[in-house]
Amino acid sequence: MKAVGSTHYLPVDNEDAFLDLELPRPEVRGRDILVNVKAVAVNPVDTKLRAPKDGVEDPPRVLGFDASGVVEAVGSNVSLFKPGDEVWYAGDMTRSGSNAEYQLVDERIVGFKPARLSFAQAAALPLTAITAYESFFDRLGIDVTGKNGGESILIVGAGGGVGSIGIQLAKQAGLTVLATASRDQTRRWVIELGADHVINHREDMVAQVREAGYEYVDHIAIFNDMSHWDACVELIRPQGGIVTIDNTDSPMPMATMKTKCASLHWEYMFARAMYQTPDMVEQHRLLNRVSEGIDNGDLKTTLTETLSPINAANLRKAHAMVERGDSIGKVVLEGWGD
Repeated sequence: MKAVGSTHYLPVDNEDAFLDLELPRPEVRGRDILVNVKAVAVNPVDTKLRAPKDGVEDPPRVLGFDASGVVEAVGSNVSLFKPGDEVWYAGDMTRSGSNAEYQLVDERIVGFKPARLSFAQAAALPLTAITAYESFFDRLGIDVTGKNGGESILIVGAGGGVGSIGIQLAKQAGLTVLATASRDQTRRWVIELGADHVINHREDMVAQVREAGYEYVDHIAIFNDMSHWDACVELIRPQGGIVTIDNTDSPMPMATMKTKCASLHWEYMFARAMYQTPDMVEQHRLLNRVSEGIDNGDLKTTLTETLSPINAANLRKAHAMVERGDSIGKVVLEGWGD
C-alpha cells in the first residue's frame, strides 16, 4: 500500500522530511477495523510530532490523525461497523497514523461519516470536533442540550480548526460566543460561523470584553497558546471554568484562580484511546452526534483548502501552512493518485 512516512525529524522545507513509501497492508483483528483512507487533515499536533529532533525511525514512522474513508475489513470482535461503511475518526497517538492507504483503528473511536459531506470535507473535522466537544461538554460541564443557554463563552483562537467547530457547537448549546480574531479575513470567518462578538487578541482583550458588556464571562476555552492566560484569569467569572489544549510549559499564575474558586481543565482528545479508558466508546458516540448535526444542517465543515494527492510533497506543503500559525479552518489532502 502507498504511505507517507519519516525516518528523520527534519525541518519541513527539507525534501526528506516526508518520504513516499510502499508498506505491507495491515491485518485486521479484535476490535480493529481496516479503513481504506480517502482523505486526511493536518493539525498542529502533526507538525509538533514531525518537528526537528534527534532520533531515527526504522521502519519509517507514519504520522496522521484526522481521516475519512471506507471500511475494508473488520476484526472478529467488531460490532459497530461492517465493510463498506463510510467513516471518520481522529486516530490514536500510540498507533501508526492515517497517512497511509489503509489504517487499523479501534472501532470505539470511529464514527459514521456525515452523508452530506465529501471525504475531504469530512476529514477536516474529527480531531477538532472531538477536542471542542470534550472541552465544552465533558471538561467544562456545559449541557449539550442547551440548559446553559444564555451563558457566555470566550473562545481564544477562534479562527483555527478547533475554534471554528467550537463556535458552532457553542451556538448549538445556546451560548453567547465571544471569539478572538485579529485579521479581517479571520473576523469575517468567525462571524460567518456564528460568533456574537469578535475580540482582537492582539489588543487589550479585557477592555474589549468589558466594552462588549461583560464584566466576566462564564466559560473560557483557550484553543491556541497560553500567552493570554492573565487576561483569561481576569475575565473568568467567580466559580467559572477555563479549559485549555496548550502545553504546560508556560507560566500560569494561579492566585486569582484560587480567590475566584475558578476551575482549570486540560483537554487532550487522545487520552481515552491512549489509556483505554472504560468510556472510550464515547468518542464513537460524539462523532455520530456531530455527524447527525451536519446532516441536519446545524453544523458545517471547516475545510478551507484541499491538496491532492496524498503524497510527501503535499504533506510538506500542508505542514508548512499549519506551521505558519495563521491558517483559517483546516487543510486537507485527498486521494492517492494513480
